[in-house]
Amino acid sequence: MSKMYEQYASNYEKAITDNIYNGNLERPSLIAMLPDLAGKSVLDLGCGPGVYAEYLTDQGATVTAVDASEAMVEIVQEKLGDNVKAYSQDLSLGLPKEQDACYDVIICPLTVHYIEDVSVLFGDVKRLLKPGGVFIFSTHHPVVDFEVSPSGNYFQRELITEEWDTVGHPVEVSFYRRSLTEWFESLAKAGLCVTHLSEGKPSERMKSLCAESYKRLSTTPNFIFFKCESR
Repeated sequence: MSKMYEQYASNYEKAITDNIYNGNLERPSLIAMLPDLAGKSVLDLGCGPGVYAEYLTDQGATVTAVDASEAMVEIVQEKLGDNVKAYSQDLSLGLPKEQDACYDVIICPLTVHYIEDVSVLFGDVKRLLKPGGVFIFSTHHPVVDFEVSPSGNYFQRELITEEWDTVGHPVEVSFYRRSLTEWFESLAKAGLCVTHLSEGKPSERMKSLCAESYKRLSTTPNFIFFKCESR
């Protein structure tokens, strides 16, 4: 886990509230794929500092928030208290504390690319969904990540290490690059069927934050969003 999500957790919370990529591209794009949440049971995987968890509860959902970072979980607990059940869990090991068929909606924003083998997690997502439930997740767009491929082989899964300045200074972050084919095969193997695919859309607010970013992200991909149902 990058120290950005543990050592700099509070800095990260402040940074993503209304920034370009999280606040004005990823979040509005994923929210646009959500069903009506009133009265629904929702699992927020890779919950970070609880921005989604807060939104979900405001929409009338009963929320469980999970993150590998204990620092992030503490922020969620301090912010939302008893309104949300929150705990720490390495998602690469699945969700052993959760019971079968107990969630209407599962989301996983910008987290799956940190997991080398997603089969255990996707298998548990399938197990935890109620009949008719949906799984929505976002990740790096495969075309964008291929630009920094060490091997030049698009179909080879690879570990990429970069420096990001999300929190105001460079922090090293490592993640896995995958082909679109591998994403679909991993979901199909878990028994999850993609019903909606999105490549994201910048919010109108981004125009006033950074017109250059708005133009670029309106014409080139950055993230990709999957909405899946249990087969």
